[in-house]
Amino acid sequence: MNINLANIKPGIAVYCSSSTRINPLYLKAAHELGVDIARAGVPVINGGGKMSMMAAVTEGALEVGGIAIGVIPQFMFEADRHHKSLSYMIVTKDMHERKATMARLSRGVIAMPGGVGTLDELAEMMTWHKLGLYHGPVVILNINGYFDPLLAWLQLSIEQEFTEAEHLPWMVATNPKKAVELIMKNE
Repeated sequence: MNINLANIKPGIAVYCSSSTRINPLYLKAAHELGVDIARAGVPVINGGGKMSMMAAVTEGALEVGGIAIGVIPQFMFEADRHHKSLSYMIVTKDMHERKATMARLSRGVIAMPGGVGTLDELAEMMTWHKLGLYHGPVVILNINGYFDPLLAWLQLSIEQEFTEAEHLPWMVATNPKKAVELIMKNE
């Protein structure tokens, strides 16, 4: 789908859950993140989903007059999984193109709690950052200690020299406002 986003500032990509069975505190944080991104004056970019945290991020941004850009693969669009109020919707041929498009449109990424899809997106952006393929900040939004086990594993990878500490491709925040601040001051 060809959409001219030439006049739209680079946004902040948000990776998060689309599960409807999660603790409501994650939905509240996702909504707050959407609000905080919009108030920073940049678009929210996410997977374009109509449920759970993805929807909450989109709705938070839209409620305060922000821009929400959804990037959704064709098979999910055809299954009617997209949010109907997005400012812009980009339909991609597959998940790989979706991730690349979200990265291309963003100035930084924030990973919120989620499942294996979120982990996949986060790991790919950390890898791309490390390889010099992505230059924006990568922030892990550790709500309710959700990412503590992952952060412990990442620390172990540093201690055992699988990852170089001086070139960490991630930062950690514990609230939405701080996550946005990290992106905006480190882009």
